[in-house]
Amino acid sequence: MDKLTLTRQFGIQFGIFLGSHEKDSTKDRTNPLSVLRQAIRGVTPDIAVKARRVGGSTHQVPIEIGSTQGKALAIRWLLGASRKRPGRNMAFKLSSELVDAAKGSGDAIRKKEETHRMAEANRAFAHFR
Repeated sequence: MDKLTLTRQFGIQFGIFLGSHEKDSTKDRTNPLSVLRQAIRGVTPDIAVKARRVGGSTHQVPIEIGSTQGKALAIRWLLGASRKRPGRNMAFKLSSELVDAAKGSGDAIRKKEETHRMAEANRAFAHFR
């Protein structure tokens, strides 16, 4: 919840968080926390790429990431995708992105798939870890 605003205003963050959960629950009568968990679980990546300089060139080396770092990336991607969405306010945009991510679509899911594709394409450089 700390990353909802760029200036770290706790009252505004809490309002956005509660507003997004209210919109989640009124939209399709599901538990908003289960939607949040399902969205984060769906967006969490298993593998990422890291730039590693070997010789004179820089390679994108695929690395496995832990669950904590994966969840942090997932939350960052969800909030970034929410900010890019058109909509009335941040609570509405966040709730829409969470519902889409829970269903398996949306920009955050696309970002995860893009990261996995990049890691798969650079699998030949995995021995540079």
